[in-house]
Amino acid sequence: MKLIISNRQNREMITQELKDTLRTVAKTSLLRAGRGTHYEISLTLVDDPVIHQLNKQYRDVDQPTDVLSFAFEEGGALASPVSVLPMLGEIIISAERAKEQAQTYGHSFRREMAFLMAHGMLHLLGYDHQTEEERKVMEGLQRQILSVLGIHRENQKGD
Repeated sequence: MKLIISNRQNREMITQELKDTLRTVAKTSLLRAGRGTHYEISLTLVDDPVIHQLNKQYRDVDQPTDVLSFAFEEGGALASPVSVLPMLGEIIISAERAKEQAQTYGHSFRREMAFLMAHGMLHLLGYDHQTEEERKVMEGLQRQILSVLGIHRENQKGD
C-alpha cells in the first residue's frame, strides 16, 4: 500500500509519527474490509478555508467539515498512470478542524486524525452512514481499526 501525504496547511505540526499512524490506519482499513493492500491512496491535509470551499463545491454544503473522501471508482479503484498500484481515491482532512475536535472531545490530535483517516478510508471502500444500520457497521469498523493502534474511547486522554 502506498499512502501519498500532501500537507497543504501550516496550522498544525504533522510529525513523522503521525504520518506513520495514518499509514497504519489506511493499511488496517484495507485489511479489515478484506481488500488487501495493493492500492495507492492520496491524503491531503488542509485548513478550514480550503475544506470549506471543497465542501461547497462538491457537496453544496456551505461550511467547513473535518474529512472529505473521493473514491476514484464506485466500489473499486482506478489504474494510476504513475504507479503500478491502482488508485483507490483521495481523502482530504482539515488538520485545523481535527485539532478543534480533539480539544472538544478531550482526546489527542493523533487520535482524532486516526479516526478521521479511518472514516475517510471506509468511505473510499464503499461504506456509508446514511441509515442507522450503516452507521453501526461503520462505527464498529472504525473502532476495530483504531484498536489496532491501541486507541480506544476509554483512553482518549492518553493516546
